[in-house]
Amino acid sequence: MTTDAPDAWKQWHEQRVEAVTAPYGPLAVTGTHWLDDHPEGRIPDIPGVWVAEEDAVVLTADPADGLTLDGEPFTGGVRLTADAGPVDAVRVGHGERRLLVLVREGLWGVRVHDPDAGARRAFRGIAATPYEERWAVPGRFTPYGEDRTVRVPNADGRERGLGLGGEVAFGLDGQEFTLGVSVQGDGSLWAVFADATSGDGSFRFRFLYPGAPDAEGRTTVDFNRAQLPPCAFADHFLCPFPPPGNTLPVAVAAGERHLL
Repeated sequence: MTTDAPDAWKQWHEQRVEAVTAPYGPLAVTGTHWLDDHPEGRIPDIPGVWVAEEDAVVLTADPADGLTLDGEPFTGGVRLTADAGPVDAVRVGHGERRLLVLVREGLWGVRVHDPDAGARRAFRGIAATPYEERWAVPGRFTPYGEDRTVRVPNADGRERGLGLGGEVAFGLDGQEFTLGVSVQGDGSLWAVFADATSGDGSFRFRFLYPGAPDAEGRTTVDFNRAQLPPCAFADHFLCPFPPPGNTLPVAVAAGERHLL
């Protein structure tokens, strides 16, 4: 173990707490509304008329709605594509709230981020196990050759496709395991996993982000940095459950465990 590993983990943990408690962090999410559920275009407690088309959302507003677009008062109509980037850069606002446009498998929705959300005020912290060297192990990534999509339940009760680009093999306590992983835009990996502590000492599943593998597929699988998924902070996220094969039969008593 490098001497600065525990200090680096402590800094990571502090940054995680800052991120989730930020004005537009996951604790600020108060709703995700699918436009197919509101064919008339009226979303409860959200002004304006929101109509989904094939490749965009058309928003119509009048002065009484009090909406803003790109920081300026907005009236009339506009076509909106899915928001990308940080939430505080979302195009549509209503007071301090940000109304994020998203699309999943062709279905359009609006997610509400409210800095005054009760969850932000009630937050007491994240229970996380301090750094232990045994939970940071070498891993080897093997790509599938072509991406695969598996259907998995999501936290909102719907089933959606989860793209997987390969698997990471690693050892824990003398046993060998693999996790199916997605490959992110920067080359880093993302795994949705559960283990013997899930639902009994830890949240029902967690996220893990191994670094981008080198040319020989080598990476580090560091369960010290296992993260709670966004749906642990608010009920309005769509987090995918672990795909088949990603439930480890061992207790991973490391990383973020649950909310305090």
